[in-house]
Amino acid sequence: MKFVVFFVATVLVASQCHGASFRSFPLQMPTGYGAGASYDDVRCASWRLAVEAQNIFGFQTIPERCVESTAAYIEGGQYQSDSKTVNQQVFFYASDLKIQDNDVVIFNVDGTVLSNVPYYSQHGYGSEKFNSTRYDEEFVNKGDAPALPETLINYNKLLGLGVKIVFLTGRLTDKKAVTEANLRKAGFHTWEKLILKEPSNNQNSVEYKSTERGRLVQQGYRIIANVADQWSSLKGRNQGLRSFKLPNPMYYIQ
Repeated sequence: MKFVVFFVATVLVASQCHGASFRSFPLQMPTGYGAGASYDDVRCASWRLAVEAQNIFGFQTIPERCVESTAAYIEGGQYQSDSKTVNQQVFFYASDLKIQDNDVVIFNVDGTVLSNVPYYSQHGYGSEKFNSTRYDEEFVNKGDAPALPETLINYNKLLGLGVKIVFLTGRLTDKKAVTEANLRKAGFHTWEKLILKEPSNNQNSVEYKSTERGRLVQQGYRIIANVADQWSSLKGRNQGLRSFKLPNPMYYIQ
């Protein structure tokens, strides 16, 4: 009897599978490896993916042919949508925790809290080599950087949960006043700490931010999340409970 039941079940499954319809795709799809200019968008989208996954790193400029594609990504809505998704996940994660009085979320500043798209849109969306003097003169010192809208929404929601906010930036300490004023102007009115880098500090971004996170831990804070647009702000020691990478295809910081 068991054999008969097994046989009938086998026949039924086989008949269903035999009649099933599946979409089939060619093994070799047009991926942009040819010479056709029409594949530029495909290659540049792959460039962005590889950058975000840190499969491409250490670059000084984005490919020249990807300027238009990067501009379309930044200005066309997908950049904000990606930023929204990441920020939502930060909030959802924090919402599931039992928040304690010493809990902090760390945010990077440039490219995470304050948008530097106004600067990069005037300098090839990352196709020009970075000039720190020009960046300070044309962007930082003016103190007019707008908020990244999705980060600002998340910031306010996190404050509503009782989470403390720490801003950790590679900006030097002589930029403290203008940075504080810019943060408040952009809508970030409350924070536990704003940490800037001493001019004498020769550490790279990974070491500097690892050290500063370690000091926070020593002071009794629990880092529940670390949010940044650069992998160098998320790597290293004392990373906290979770790290969240915001999109930034325009530049890379060691």
